Amino acid sequence: MIRAYKFLMRPTVGQQGALAEMLRDHCSLYNAALQERRDAYRHTGKTTIRYGRQSAQLKEIRAFDPERQGRWSFSSQQATLRRLDKAFAAFLRRIKAGHKPGYPRFRSGHRFDTVDFPKDGDGCRWDSTPHDPVTRVRLQGIGHVKVHRHRPVISKVKTISVKREGRRWYVILTAEQTRTEPLAQTGSAVGIDMGIAHFLADSGGKFVPNPRHGARAVAKLQAAQQALSRCKRGSKRRRKAVETVARLHRKVRRRRLDHAHKTALGLVRKHDFIAHEDLKIRNMSKAPAPRPDSDRPGGFLPNGAGAKAGLNRSIADAGWGCSSRSWPPRRKVPDGK
Repeated sequence: MIRAYKFLMRPTVGQQGALAEMLRDHCSLYNAALQERRDAYRHTGKTTIRYGRQSAQLKEIRAFDPERQGRWSFSSQQATLRRLDKAFAAFLRRIKAGHKPGYPRFRSGHRFDTVDFPKDGDGCRWDSTPHDPVTRVRLQGIGHVKVHRHRPVISKVKTISVKREGRRWYVILTAEQTRTEPLAQTGSAVGIDMGIAHFLADSGGKFVPNPRHGARAVAKLQAAQQALSRCKRGSKRRRKAVETVARLHRKVRRRRLDHAHKTALGLVRKHDFIAHEDLKIRNMSKAPAPRPDSDRPGGFLPNGAGAKAGLNRSIADAGWGCSSRSWPPRRKVPDGK
């Protein structure tokens, strides 16, 4: 079983600048590889460039630009090219399924916030000892960065990722954990139904209240969005306003996840079997289709879009999407049950 750990990094001022440069250079590599694929398809018909060919060019790219590309880990740059390859694979998969394709797009520096290192020891090193209060992660081109390790990492680290969230930097580790011991059998089974008035209702008649984190923060969010709309584009004041809005949204997201994880953990500890509905949240939150008016060319009939928008906000605020992924299979269910 693969388990992920997310820790806050505490880089120095110089290391923060180096981390930002690392993101910038990986973003430049991603966009250049995307442009190469676009040009190849445009000039040679349906001929496409695969990951293997672009990865083989990395050695020449690093030698041509040693200051921006040659200083970073070769494996991390390969991971960035794999990310682009996965984006194209998902694009083709959506075309075959008949969904909205969503062609891979170029990333700005603000939208590229993660660099992956596929293997611990290759361009990165997780340096943690059980009795040492100070934990560091070593990154090629940056050095040893302090990490606030608030819990121990079990088993050996497999991959390392560096992520920027606002002005904070995080390191995300994945470790292959040995099989955990199952919880004691309780002999209880429960079915749950997600809702809006209540977060969920179980088959025993109990309800979990809906905290409505988004509704509680709507006043602050509206004020921050209005202040953002009054700022001039490209100004320093607008950048600060964007950071304020993003910080408020991250706070709401963390509260939703915390509530969902605690609720799921309580259910797992109390019951051996949990049945829940397979909600198609994306379909439930779609905007209603327009209704053309046959009597008025170019006119439309009321379709309840205003009421549906309010329902969609309530569905998003309930956080069903994060809660449906929060029930880990901790117990085995006997066959036939």
